[in-house]
Amino acid sequence: MSPEADLHVHTIYSDSTFSPHEVISTASKVSLACIAITDHDAVGGVEEAIDYGKKVGIEVIPGVELTAEYNDTEIHILGYFIDYKSSWFLEKLQHLRETRRKRFLQMVEKLKKFNISLDAEKIIRGNLSASIGRLHLAQELYRKGYVSSIKEAFRVYIGEGRPCYVKKERLSPQEAITMIRKLGGISVVAHPYLMGDDNVIPVLVKEGIEGIEVYHSEHPLSAQIRYMSMAQNYNLLITGGSDCHGLGKGKVLLGKVRISYNLVEKLKEYKNARDKT
Repeated sequence: MSPEADLHVHTIYSDSTFSPHEVISTASKVSLACIAITDHDAVGGVEEAIDYGKKVGIEVIPGVELTAEYNDTEIHILGYFIDYKSSWFLEKLQHLRETRRKRFLQMVEKLKKFNISLDAEKIIRGNLSASIGRLHLAQELYRKGYVSSIKEAFRVYIGEGRPCYVKKERLSPQEAITMIRKLGGISVVAHPYLMGDDNVIPVLVKEGIEGIEVYHSEHPLSAQIRYMSMAQNYNLLITGGSDCHGLGKGKVLLGKVRISYNLVEKLKEYKNARDKT
């Protein structure tokens, strides 16, 4: 069997229930050769994953997932092979995490109008290493019995357009792409099907996006075919991943979406050629 990769994986440093060690252990169990750690606005889990990955023979690509916005459309942009120790970048991530915390507190306050009382500071203290976000809030709503599922929490209360949703500070696509490039990384638009607007993709191409996540756990086959065609039309790199959040979404997705390691090699070849120019 040829080696395979999952290039969209989260840890407890953003909104997963898995530590970096657990991510690597699970990746080993499902026979993955390579993964990318792509936490939201955080890189705290990268080094631990790399170190443990070396011990068990799993390659770990350092990455991040940044949130941008274009004409009210939320866009997630993945950065691969980034310099995750860069001081200016760590300062920027700290600022983004602080805005996440303020947003989290605002949503908890809004929930009170629906007779939902949560101890926000306790939740934050319980996730000190995490980049706090809506998934943490959805999990707490589910644990407390206010909703019957995590999906219901988003659908009824905290999803975009719902009564307790709070818009957060976001980067522009150009800012996110430029940051990733400055870190020596490759920028890739994440799960484009979930954006709900393919017209954004040509805009991202003009801004310098270098790849597209064709394969994702929430991409139907029709979407995969469409984004493969777009990748060819715009000469974009092709990636894919499960978007695993441990048990954060109810089931472990790691390894459910696999791509050939040949696509990882193409990412490396592209980066090497670009860095020489």
